[in-house]
Amino acid sequence: MSEPHDAVEVITAKRDRGELTDSQIDWVIDAYTRGVVADEQMSALAMAILLNGMNRREIARWTRAMIASGERMDFTSLSRPTADKHSTGGVGDKITLPLAPLVAACGVAVPQLSGRGLGHTGGTLDKLESMPGWRADLANDEMLRQLEDVGAVICAAGAGLAPADKKLYALRDVTGTVEAIPLIASSIMSKKIAEGTGALVLDVKVGSGAFMKDAGSARELAETMVALGTDAGVTTVALLTNMGTPLGRTAGNALEVAESVEVLAGGGPRDVVELTLALAREMLQAADADRVDPADRLADGSAMDVWRAMIRAQGGDPDATLPTARETHVVTARESGVVTELDAMAVGLAAWRLGAGRARKEDPVQAGAGIEMHAKPGDTVTPGQPLLTLHTDEAERFERALSALDGHVVVSAEGGYEAVPLVIDRVAE
Repeated sequence: MSEPHDAVEVITAKRDRGELTDSQIDWVIDAYTRGVVADEQMSALAMAILLNGMNRREIARWTRAMIASGERMDFTSLSRPTADKHSTGGVGDKITLPLAPLVAACGVAVPQLSGRGLGHTGGTLDKLESMPGWRADLANDEMLRQLEDVGAVICAAGAGLAPADKKLYALRDVTGTVEAIPLIASSIMSKKIAEGTGALVLDVKVGSGAFMKDAGSARELAETMVALGTDAGVTTVALLTNMGTPLGRTAGNALEVAESVEVLAGGGPRDVVELTLALAREMLQAADADRVDPADRLADGSAMDVWRAMIRAQGGDPDATLPTARETHVVTARESGVVTELDAMAVGLAAWRLGAGRARKEDPVQAGAGIEMHAKPGDTVTPGQPLLTLHTDEAERFERALSALDGHVVVSAEGGYEAVPLVIDRVAE
């Protein structure tokens, strides 16, 4: 056990721009998890970290202390290597759904511990729970068995992984310290390292619908997380990807599942397919298993076979009809021209207001709510042509959803749209 400290000493060290020692970090994380350090004291420390930062050693030690607060999973008994992907969250980001079975079809096991949506970003578990019977909660032995038998699992992280993070995450949410890069990086990486994956690919989103609005802060976050993974012995690489416009043509829960199944069937929107393949190739390379081209596994139906087996293994029916919303509203183009803007944040906010997301962790979500995008930036439209279809169970939600979109879906007679690459950069050590 680390030597005793006291909370005020640790807070003032960081307040005065000092470096925290290993023993101070070990002590404060352990003491906070046990309830010895109070929430208001940890709030003060989190704010000091936000304002004054941490160096690589401090962040690595902080992450290690968070991992040590709980259990670690071990996949060394599996007959194949493991790789996982983490996205920092966006709008229409359903990539995990086709990606996990695709990578598994290429011979690498994918233990994808996912979360639920909060605010304008969708949650992978919410999407899958729109499938009748599918369950997110698996015991560790069930997860291991499914990884061996099927090759992929998408499930909720158990309460035993990095409990310090769960407590600190809730605190950051209510104290204005969510944006602290050392705390974002250690939050994500403590769970991913504790999860025990051999390789990790990070999808760090940049743009209006992303957590990081500008490329500079996204790159800093990516570099910090890649360093943390590398220091912990996990082969880690990050892609910076564009989130100025939503991914694909749907934002919502069941709507995104349907689009993911299209991708697995060899179709689907071009951007979703492009990013799924880019991340799959990175995961296979990081796991030293890049002898197969994942595009072939989409084409030959083997990724779809793994998807169906994965859904069935968790109690779902891959052939069941997905829920649909009771009410729809179509937004049409008023003039001819080119779509020059479809703002991701606006679409995410509108989908949330339609019932696809939640304001608090305990809120329910509507399985069928969300938005279909019939035209994306660069597409030419004519008057009366559908731009968006809004879906919800409660028609009174349309007004607030439409107000979120106002001014953020732009059609220009002059054109002037310049395509932005989907993958902006790659970060590795």
